[in-house]
Amino acid sequence: MTHAATIHDGGTILTMQPGALQAEAIAVDGDGRVMAVGPSHEIAALAGPGTRRESLGGAFVMPGLVESHTHALWGACRDLFEVYVGYAASTEGLAQAVQTRAAALPAGTWITGGPWRLDMRDGLGMTPRDWLDRIAPAHPVALSDTTQHAMWANSAALAAAGIDAHSPDIPGGVIERDATGVPTGFLAEAGCAPLRRLTAWTPDQLSQACDYATRYLNSLGYTAFKEPMADEATLAAYADAVDTGRMSLHVAAHITAYSPLTEAVVPPDEIARLRARYARPGLRLDYAKLFLDGVAPAYTASFLAPYLPKPGYDPATHDPDATLLLPPEVLNATVTALDALGFCVKMHAVGDNAVRKGLDAIAAARAANGSGGPRHEIAHSTFVDDADLPRFADLDAVAEVSPKLWMPNAGTAAQRAVLGAARLDQVHRIRSLLDAGAEVIFGTDWPASAPDANPWTGLAGMISRTDPTGRYPGAVAPAQAIPLDDALPLFTVNGAKAMGMTGQTGVLATGAWADFIVLDRDIRTSTAEEIGAVTVRRTVHKGQTVYEA
Repeated sequence: MTHAATIHDGGTILTMQPGALQAEAIAVDGDGRVMAVGPSHEIAALAGPGTRRESLGGAFVMPGLVESHTHALWGACRDLFEVYVGYAASTEGLAQAVQTRAAALPAGTWITGGPWRLDMRDGLGMTPRDWLDRIAPAHPVALSDTTQHAMWANSAALAAAGIDAHSPDIPGGVIERDATGVPTGFLAEAGCAPLRRLTAWTPDQLSQACDYATRYLNSLGYTAFKEPMADEATLAAYADAVDTGRMSLHVAAHITAYSPLTEAVVPPDEIARLRARYARPGLRLDYAKLFLDGVAPAYTASFLAPYLPKPGYDPATHDPDATLLLPPEVLNATVTALDALGFCVKMHAVGDNAVRKGLDAIAAARAANGSGGPRHEIAHSTFVDDADLPRFADLDAVAEVSPKLWMPNAGTAAQRAVLGAARLDQVHRIRSLLDAGAEVIFGTDWPASAPDANPWTGLAGMISRTDPTGRYPGAVAPAQAIPLDDALPLFTVNGAKAMGMTGQTGVLATGAWADFIVLDRDIRTSTAEEIGAVTVRRTVHKGQTVYEA
């Protein structure tokens, strides 16, 4: 008889196994896989002379969580290397942070970070360029908004990027200009690309960021995650962390096939080359990423119905396809080609027209290549039209919900200002998607539109549609709240399936990796506010403790 290497006993264990949801003990073999999970007396029989016994002390235990959309290195670089003032900061606070950084850096050194919110624009009293010129005249400065889809830049940054009154507009981007044609310093979508290329992180910074992100995600209870937008430098950093044993998470990465930062769609054979070079056990790369639109506060998300009016935008002239980043025919051909190569395509889609076009592209791939191919994902699925709800199940497509806009937050006012209260009551239709048979997964999109990657506030907000921290009052689309039992699969078994790891993580069952977390409370008997305040006491990945509070 094979004996367990470790037995964890004396807990209340949620297994996420249908029909056997609760257990008392887990036996783990020497390779870090679950031998058995069940009643204490049954698991005790697997003990041998060398078995290590660990008491769970009556604590609540559940599978490690799966984060299906987080820019881990980007978020870590923000925390490690950028100005960061938080999503609720004032204009004065942002100015002070930039001035402090400028005083500490030699003239000419880039300053990046943020974030700013669109509601802060009117308070500047001048263009973003002039405002930043006054704050840091001797440094190129480029600050991102909370969504990471727009930037403010000063004169030095614009000059370094070659953006001036004579520069042509950038397809798929916004370079805002004054009445004389001079750039104001506001850039959006592809308009940010020249600045982002000048402020790319070094390999050493990405390596540091990888270690920081691993510790951070483990501390929140994650044992697996998907990187939603990976270029070659990102892939190299992840691969090195896996190869050197520094990665205590299962990782899948969507290789960027098109984003506002790329000049054109990356050829499928180049995506395949990157997969072949960097894929290895622990780093799954059968995934690609496309951007279909932008974000609502910048008027760059693609909606079927018009936005609210503003200077320079007339709802009567609204064209749903005008803000699409890829023409439908290009999108359909790209998804079809990637589908044929076995890539699951994650498509950023905020507006309901973008969601529809993404589903149309999946339908085109199914028609060309047959059913049974990769289960493509609509990232964010922020707004979905009634007619498109059943199409997710029909096309075997996955609805990813992120970031945490289903609860009041720092971005709620900006969303309401451009869309109106009635449309905001149709945001993140999680209940409607589940009722229509869609498979749904959870992501935070940290650090884009989410100040953190905390899953517990996301879970709490999902079941209450309120802010569990109490900072932001009211509720967002409360009719779309779902019960805890319906929400937990989004964070566990559904996320594992989307990573190609069904039965391997996100569940505690024989043969699965021993990926589990010990919490400070039983979330099944907790209020939404209590769930939002959960503390992870311990995170175990492949049978090894990788985080302990």
